[in-house]
Amino acid sequence: QVRLVESGGGLMQAGESLRLSCAASGSTFSINAMGWYRQAPGRQRELVARIGTGGATTYADSVKGRFTISRDNAKNTVYLQMNSLKPEDTAVYFCNTIFAALRDSNWGQGTQVTVSS
Repeated sequence: QVRLVESGGGLMQAGESLRLSCAASGSTFSINAMGWYRQAPGRQRELVARIGTGGATTYADSVKGRFTISRDNAKNTVYLQMNSLKPEDTAVYFCNTIFAALRDSNWGQGTQVTVSS
C-alpha cells in the first residue's frame, strides 16, 4: 500500500488561499489515480478532487473553479491549491488513492482546514 502524509492545513480567513500537500511513499504512486477528500463535522467524507495517472482532473461542484489538484510523480506528491476559501470548506482534508478510497481503507490522519468568515 501507498503510505500517505497530508500537510499544509491551517486557520484561514474567507477569501484566502492555501495549498495542501500529500507525500506518498512507495514506488507505485505514479500508477495510482489520486484524490483529495474532506470530512466536515457530522458529515460523511466526500471526494473534492481527483487526478488520474495522466493528469486528467475532476472536481466536486462545490469547489470547481476554486480548487486545483496537481501531482508531481518525481516527488511522489499530490497537491491541492485552494483559492477563495469559504467557511463551508472547513473540514479535515485527506488524500488517498482512488483504489483504496473506494474500499474505505488506507486513510491517513488528514490535515485540518478551518475557514472563518
